[in-house]
Amino acid sequence: MFVEGFSGPSDKVVKPLTPEDLAKFKAAQEKTGVIYISRIPPGMQPAKVRHLMGQYGEVGRVYLQPEDAKRTYLRRKYTTTKKVHFTEGWIEFKDKKVARSVAEMLNAQPIGGKKGTRWRDDVWTMKYLPKFKWSMLTEQIAHEAAVHAARLRVELSQSRREQQEYLKNVELARVLDKRAQRKHQKAGEGEAESTMQDTRASKRERPDTEKADRRDNKRKKAAPETMADDTQQRQLKSVLGSIF
Repeated sequence: MFVEGFSGPSDKVVKPLTPEDLAKFKAAQEKTGVIYISRIPPGMQPAKVRHLMGQYGEVGRVYLQPEDAKRTYLRRKYTTTKKVHFTEGWIEFKDKKVARSVAEMLNAQPIGGKKGTRWRDDVWTMKYLPKFKWSMLTEQIAHEAAVHAARLRVELSQSRREQQEYLKNVELARVLDKRAQRKHQKAGEGEAESTMQDTRASKRERPDTEKADRRDNKRKKAAPETMADDTQQRQLKSVLGSIF
C-alpha cells in the first residue's frame, strides 16, 4: 500500500518470520540509526531524498511529512506549483555509525549537484537522533494522527453547536418579528377604530351645534325688534302723560 511521504526498500517482500529471522530482524533494528531533516527543499520527493542519501550508505526507510492541507490548497490556488510539498523528514540508515557520520558531514552544507539543477544551492539541515528507532516514529505519527482526528471531532462538534445556536437565534428572531408585526397591526387597527369613533361622535355633535347657532341667530334678530317695541311703548306713555 502506498503511503504519501513514505519510501521503503524497493525489494521488500512480506513473508512470515521464523523465530531465528525475528531475532535477526531485532538485531538489525538495533544497529539502525535515524536522521531527522528539519527542512525539505520545495518539490523534493521521498524517492529523490532516498537517492541522495543512498550515495553515503545503505538506506532503509524514508518518511517525509506532507505540508498542511490548508497550505497546500492555498499554494495550488495562487501558484502554478501543483506537486506535493513536504516540510520535514526522517531517514533510516542500516548502520547507526553511517547515519551519525552522514548527519555530521552534510548538516548546514549545500545539497550540490550539477550546475543548473533545482536544489543545487539549497542547504541540508539535519541531525542524528541517538537511541531513536523507526518504531518510535510510527508511534509518534499514529499519536499525531489520533490527536488530529480528536481535534477535528472537537471542531466539528463545536461547529455543529454553533450552527444549532445560530438556527435557534434565527427562529427566535423570526418569531419576535412576527409578534412585533401583529402588535403593530393591532395598534394600527385600534387607531383606525378610534378615528372612526371620533368621526361618528363629531357627526353626532354637529347637528346640535348647528341648532344652537340657529337659536342664537334668532335671538340676535329678535333682540332689536324687542328693543324697538319697548322704545315705542315708552314714547306712547310719555305722550299720553303729557295730554292727560
